[in-house]
Amino acid sequence: MTNSKNLVSADWLSQHLDDDYVKVIDGSWYLPQQSRDAIAEYKAGHIPGAVFFDLDKNSDHASDLPHMMPSAEDFAEAIGALGISNSDHVVVYDGLGFMSAPRIWWMFKTFGHDKVSVLDGGMPAWTAINGPVEDKVPAVTATHYQAVLNADCVSIRSEILAYTQKGGRQIVDARSAERFSGRAPEPREGLQSGHMPTAKNIPFQKLVGRNGLFESGSKLQQVFEDAGIDLSRPIVTSCGSGVTAAILTLGLRELGHEDTKLYDGSWAEWASHPDTSDKIIR
Repeated sequence: MTNSKNLVSADWLSQHLDDDYVKVIDGSWYLPQQSRDAIAEYKAGHIPGAVFFDLDKNSDHASDLPHMMPSAEDFAEAIGALGISNSDHVVVYDGLGFMSAPRIWWMFKTFGHDKVSVLDGGMPAWTAINGPVEDKVPAVTATHYQAVLNADCVSIRSEILAYTQKGGRQIVDARSAERFSGRAPEPREGLQSGHMPTAKNIPFQKLVGRNGLFESGSKLQQVFEDAGIDLSRPIVTSCGSGVTAAILTLGLRELGHEDTKLYDGSWAEWASHPDTSDKIIR
């Protein structure tokens, strides 16, 4: 893989791991049915110097929806406590390769931090090059961090409802084809499966090659075009709860598509809110 603005290879990280300006984050997060403990795995072994970012802990706890975006102030406090400054190049990875790391990449981008990358292939790619791991939790010195929310990166339910009724942005959903079509249940109890009117489906796994690395160039473009997405028009990404939608956002950014929003509440909100729970296509 050729390093891009949004992705770095395991080889690149290996060469730059000791650079003072490079800060590594283990952003692993798993669905309950995956039966994996992200914090326990981090403590058992992580990329040397990596700090752990808890996606659920660093969310808007005033919301009853899962891991919604925190305030700029709360995000700044959490990142500063990890010893990360605004001038650092942040590299985020997760234990599956592509699951939660792009969500944290998107959070940094949305709060104005441009120098942030996802480790292409995540921990599996690091292991494949025999990259070192350690179980020592690094000592960090808290620093000042400033975050400013770019609201243009985030879409809310009322906007999505308008898109389904009047057009505007294309909606692309990262969930599985079975959940999207209503043939498989949602992992969150009580939620109907199905999709929003006008939405297109690109299961996020389609953006990852057989080698576990992110697709690029014409292959990546073809994934979106095969799903009926017009890359010359504005897009909003969605998924179950706003995590894997960021993988689609990452893919769009790799293709140079900048007019992209992410629906933070995603299906967890759409299928549970009284204004939209009756607007489900199967």
